[in-house]
Amino acid sequence: MAIVLAASGCSKPNGYLVGVYSKAKPETAPYGMVFVPRGSFNMGQNEQAATWAMQPKPRTVSIDAFWIDQTEITNGEYRQFVHWVRDSIVRGKLAQMDDETEAGKYFKEVPRYPVDETEPDTLLNWKTKVPWNAKYDENDDVKTDKFNAVQQMYYYGADKIDYGQLNGQIMVYRYVAVDYDEAAKQGNEFNPYTNSYNPGAMVRVDSAWQTSDGVIHDTVLVKPLKARSDFIYTRIINIYPDTMVWMREFTYSFNEPMMHSYFAHPGFGEFPVVGVSWDQAVAFCHWRTELYKNAGLPRVQEYRLPTEGEWEYAARGGRHNAIYPWGGPYIRDYRGCFLANFKPMRGNYTEDGYLYPCKVATYNPNDYGLFDMAGNVAEWTRDTYDQEMNSFTKDFNPAYSYHSKSNDRAIMKRKVIKGGSWKDVGAFLQCGARDYEYQTRRRASIGFRCVRSYIGN
Repeated sequence: MAIVLAASGCSKPNGYLVGVYSKAKPETAPYGMVFVPRGSFNMGQNEQAATWAMQPKPRTVSIDAFWIDQTEITNGEYRQFVHWVRDSIVRGKLAQMDDETEAGKYFKEVPRYPVDETEPDTLLNWKTKVPWNAKYDENDDVKTDKFNAVQQMYYYGADKIDYGQLNGQIMVYRYVAVDYDEAAKQGNEFNPYTNSYNPGAMVRVDSAWQTSDGVIHDTVLVKPLKARSDFIYTRIINIYPDTMVWMREFTYSFNEPMMHSYFAHPGFGEFPVVGVSWDQAVAFCHWRTELYKNAGLPRVQEYRLPTEGEWEYAARGGRHNAIYPWGGPYIRDYRGCFLANFKPMRGNYTEDGYLYPCKVATYNPNDYGLFDMAGNVAEWTRDTYDQEMNSFTKDFNPAYSYHSKSNDRAIMKRKVIKGGSWKDVGAFLQCGARDYEYQTRRRASIGFRCVRSYIGN
């Protein structure tokens, strides 16, 4: 240590401002994502809207660099999320077995910070395998407890319709996050002159809890601002996709096979996940961030949904005035083949080769290497929908993200969707086209992809 200090002392003059710096490695490309460099483009509709509605004029905006998923999130990728939630629930049940020795294999205690060995935190032990093949044995209480814990993950009793169906009704994900919008409000800043928060400062945050019968409750708390932890809110949400959208949305149409198989069957693993609400997509982003952190990888920005500006910028692929992601003004190539999966003709969904969503990356990518930025499934964005968004958002990294509470009016829960889908006409495939859906709704035509802000120059 003395040698290091002596060496460093030779390179830094004593008594002068030299700064505190540390070396940082360039951010490596995250798996499955594409880098989009910072730049500017003309944001907004290039042509008249299909509905002949009034549209805000396009304007030039600048977007910072970010990473974005090369394809829409697939059923297989979302299934990893579902299986993680499933495994965490069953491990929690196994950790409550009567046999303390066996139960102790499924959790581990870690000291709190500041260190408090008398009241350690309890975490699940992911190294212990789940006994999915446990057998019932009336003469062995441990085997019976393991069997019961595993069987509770499947429908049973009055809810059981078929054997071996995973119980999607208990796939609940709980997470906490910071409401930075509340922290950024005027009056909620920390006052350096009094070394405290301003008197009378109030915060309005969600508070969710789950009762013993599994019912999720959500309310809004308005409380005085005393500490940074007052900005933390809790979300609890069932994350299993709504497979009934295939029948509920299409009256007088036979889609029962899709309801049974689209998410459950391995044959659809590389197809985009649908039946996921905006809130479920946000929960997925939070889980994906925690999955990365728990792997001990270098610190990065969190995964999230793209803003409308980021999504449109990425969709144009570096072509500032491109009507479609492929750059041209037409939806067919020179051979007459369609360039995306959508509804090309009246009643003729299959003219482009597909009746429903197709595998991701079936069609050619845009100039950034991104697939399906037009058609296949529309995609959730982070932004709250407002017709006049272009008139009041900034011209750099434009965004309008209202953190709606449970008791807000429905109009405050509209989120922007982009890209058009397999059941939309060609006008919705345009990069500048925009629509909305309520954040609690789930559709057979809406999926999502994640982004991650880039760190560095």
